[in-house]
Amino acid sequence: MTILSRTLLVTAVLIAPFTVAGHASARSGCASSVPYVSGDGGYDTYRIPATVVTDLGTVLAFAEGRHNDAGDTGNIDVVLRRSTDGGCTWGPLSVVAAGDGDTRGNPAPVVDPRTGAIVLVTSYNSGGVTEGQIMRGEVTPEQSRRVFVQRSWDDGRTFTAPRDITGEVKLPSWRWYATGPGHAIALTRGPYAGRLVIPANHSAAPAAGSTDTGQEAKYYGGHALYSDDGGETWRLGFVDATYNGVDNANESTAAELPDGRLYFSSRDQLGTSTGNRLDTYSSDGGTSLDRPYAVQHTLDDVPVVEGSVLQLPGTGGALLFSAPSVPNVRQSMAIWRSGDGGASFVKAVTLSREWAGYSDLVRVGAETVGVLYETGAVSAYDSIEFRRVPIGT
Repeated sequence: MTILSRTLLVTAVLIAPFTVAGHASARSGCASSVPYVSGDGGYDTYRIPATVVTDLGTVLAFAEGRHNDAGDTGNIDVVLRRSTDGGCTWGPLSVVAAGDGDTRGNPAPVVDPRTGAIVLVTSYNSGGVTEGQIMRGEVTPEQSRRVFVQRSWDDGRTFTAPRDITGEVKLPSWRWYATGPGHAIALTRGPYAGRLVIPANHSAAPAAGSTDTGQEAKYYGGHALYSDDGGETWRLGFVDATYNGVDNANESTAAELPDGRLYFSSRDQLGTSTGNRLDTYSSDGGTSLDRPYAVQHTLDDVPVVEGSVLQLPGTGGALLFSAPSVPNVRQSMAIWRSGDGGASFVKAVTLSREWAGYSDLVRVGAETVGVLYETGAVSAYDSIEFRRVPIGT
């Protein structure tokens, strides 16, 4: 499907549910752009998109640049392209965190509301080990998953060197660890205003005497890490430690609702419950959960995949969710909307019928949302596209 035909599909499906009278200008400007094409720039594959808009209005599009192949391990860099025109055109590619033969990825960026600095949290492991080996406990702590933070003070042009914060946010009994992926959030209201919250996931070791290896999906769990000083120091927030095989929270995304609660949406990694999306809430800034993760059945069309949530501003602003929309297949990127704080969702638009994978949502203007997502005609990992979508407010 061409960009033109995809644009016509968006126009036909999206304008009615999203645009209100007087907002025709939301449809002006470019419809889409492609900041990453696999095979370009010295990388075999680009994956794992994450995006934020800086205080100066610059759109930052992060991704993993995978040197050797499309696999999740090996020589992988965190890369970035910047756009100063709302995601229509992009500056040159820069390397934010070089793997140098190892794996750096799972970018989770957020803009610190107090200073305007871009805070980027990422994950690391040795390029010579796999997720399976890490979950089975077959690697050293140095080879295993570790957590790093970086900051940019110049609108994303340069970043500080990665600083290891693993000891602050990873329990000794955990094996796998992944930040995000996708944008993190900065809280704007209530007693936790200014807090940076990173949704994340981990895997735990089996109990002593168990015949399990630790690679079983039931050992995945969700958690959050947070900073109250702009990324200088970090603490572990809530920890989902059910490990019962029913609901297996994995890659997570978060939004701050108008009432100040946090909404967490998670991929259900092969849990025995029916449905592939889980969600929950926190009323204390991500320190604890109001209830355990549970299946969100109005998103049953979503396959097992990462997704993104974004809260639009205002007391009546919608909560948006993006992900592929064909059960059991990564295809047909779509946006859903919720008017009740995530209690239920209704599909608002299908962006394309092509293959589709991970995505991240960002607000790029008063009338426009951006969706940075994996897509392609041959596979979901042919490219990473940035789609501008009119929303109405």
